[in-house]
Amino acid sequence: MKGEDLEKAMSYAESLAGAVSGMPLSKLPAVSKRLNLLKEAVDDIRDHFEGSADRDARTGHKSEDDEFFGYKTHLAINQERLVTAAVVTSGEVADGDHMQELIDKSRANGQVVEEAVGDGAYSSNENLEECGRKGVKVVARLNANVVQGCRKEDAGFTFNKDAGLYVCPAGHMAVRKAAVKKRDNESVREVHYFDIRKCVLCKRREGCFAFNQTTKTYSVSIHSEAQERQKAFQQTDEFKEKYRERYKIEAKNADLKNNLGYDRAESYGVGCVALQGAVAIYASNLKRIVRLLAEKGLK
Repeated sequence: MKGEDLEKAMSYAESLAGAVSGMPLSKLPAVSKRLNLLKEAVDDIRDHFEGSADRDARTGHKSEDDEFFGYKTHLAINQERLVTAAVVTSGEVADGDHMQELIDKSRANGQVVEEAVGDGAYSSNENLEECGRKGVKVVARLNANVVQGCRKEDAGFTFNKDAGLYVCPAGHMAVRKAAVKKRDNESVREVHYFDIRKCVLCKRREGCFAFNQTTKTYSVSIHSEAQERQKAFQQTDEFKEKYRERYKIEAKNADLKNNLGYDRAESYGVGCVALQGAVAIYASNLKRIVRLLAEKGLK
């Protein structure tokens, strides 16, 4: 049992323990003993439920309600749908963090990179500025949260584009968010609220959460001035035409997972997963090359 199913089971066990504790029969020795065992088991799981034999794996989120425990493979592909670069990380790493590494690796592998097509996770200020210096057009839609990045004093908080919420360094996703207008009536901050029940039990709470806190939040300023050029670019026919190519990366991911067994790690450790990914990507590229040659009537 893992992920959402584990959380549901834990919630049910805690509710059951609470309900039984308020009943007169909880005083009976037989009931009291089993009740204490249940409480101890819940406390133990709460303390270790994110532990794993795989020390490199971390909790990531596909959406607000869909999490996974493991790794991410960040891919770069060209127009011919050949993988030109890949980076394997633990699951909690934000998608846009390795954009520059993918560009550099692709160029080192002989690929001419003049534009990079991706989703909103790749439109951070850092990526836009660095790609500008490298002469690479970023074909990615701006996101009011992603473009700001994380505040330096809160390093480790990352934005999950699918759920639209921030994730703390321990891998816990915010449970809700709210826009708050500051007193000057011009600037707006978006506040993300975390479940303090998880904060209390978190092994990384030191310096992040104190037991006397009643809430745990993370907020970011929402601005758009620095993104004016990208905003204008988004309105052009060139951007819209190129952005339609984004489906290719999803198709490549589906091929790797569904046809080449890359949907599940076969061993422990980021190094082993990277080796598994290299084999799957090599096979995928060979398949694509054979198909391209056949389309051109070559052997």
